[in-house]
Amino acid sequence: MKLVRKAVFPVAGLGTRFLPATKVVPKELLPIVDKPLIQYAVDEAREAGIEQMIFVTGRGKGAIEDHFDLSYELEDTMRGRGKSLALLEGTRLTPGDAVFVRQQEPLGLGHAVWCARDIVGDEPFAVFLPDEFMWGAPGRGCMKQMVDAYGQVGGNLVCALPVPDDQTHQYGILDPGARNGALTEVRGMVEKPAPGAAPSNLIVAGRYILQPDVMRLLETQGAGAGGEIQLTDAMAQLIGRQPFHGLTFDGRRFDCGDKAGFIQANIALAMAREDIGPAVRAFVAEL
Repeated sequence: MKLVRKAVFPVAGLGTRFLPATKVVPKELLPIVDKPLIQYAVDEAREAGIEQMIFVTGRGKGAIEDHFDLSYELEDTMRGRGKSLALLEGTRLTPGDAVFVRQQEPLGLGHAVWCARDIVGDEPFAVFLPDEFMWGAPGRGCMKQMVDAYGQVGGNLVCALPVPDDQTHQYGILDPGARNGALTEVRGMVEKPAPGAAPSNLIVAGRYILQPDVMRLLETQGAGAGGEIQLTDAMAQLIGRQPFHGLTFDGRRFDCGDKAGFIQANIALAMAREDIGPAVRAFVAEL
């Protein structure tokens, strides 16, 4: 069984729900306290042992590439002032470990992942949706938990988390089979089912480990829900051909594609910080 060494980050979206903040700033660079969403996702990937980060970008997303590049002027100025560069360490990806490809048309998540096919090659790979912010214990991030589970069961894995029944129409939903601790066998998947028609309340929550076979399915797949090429539709075709499981993440998920979820993530992480936590907790109590 091959190791998961590569991760795909689909970051071509326009972020229209956060306008005007995202008019010139990619939504993936919006900060949770003092670190951009995309940086949290890359740190999570590194923690899981992933070596190569593949960013599927679009027009106007050049700032993401700049974020993971060297910043000579900034670093030289900081050195000259005697300031530590430790805060920038996570932003420096070594040559070859950061790859950028462009999704030229907004044809859906499945199409964005397919754009990385030649870089992924014939290897299993992870997919991160950065606006799904997963907050776990140090050393036990969501993808680390998934990679550990992958070592046991192989095949394909998705992060599977429960949501209230009245929210299932907003997500890809699992049809669950047998359960073994945090692992749930996946018998089927449906993208954004009609209200009341979902087979469960387990959503596919923005983290995936997939076999390269999914790329060949995406090659010829037509549009699905919302008129877009859906990754869920391609993954559903792998069920029954290869092992397929959902892993319930031992941690907390924040939907940072939603304004309320984004604010909640900022408050939760700020309150947990030693440096600013007391001040933020006092302010929240006052409110």
